[in-house]
Amino acid sequence: MLTPLPITSQALPDTDPVNHPSHYASGGIECIDAIEASMSPEEFQGYCKGNLIKYTWRYRDKGGVQDLRKANWYLDRL
Repeated sequence: MLTPLPITSQALPDTDPVNHPSHYASGGIECIDAIEASMSPEEFQGYCKGNLIKYTWRYRDKGGVQDLRKANWYLDRL
């Protein structure tokens, strides 16, 4: 079982690369909200689970702690 990591970013919400990445927002809606709206609750849970696995899998080789924070972000949505 994964233990949630505290997210202690001091960044503003629109510049937070984990919780509100600016490159995933356009036209007043974040990409994750559009993805969720396009899926059933079960499909969205599968999407979140897949991303949780992806970020946990690669954190040592690519994103380090930031990838673990992203994994935690998806875990919170399950």
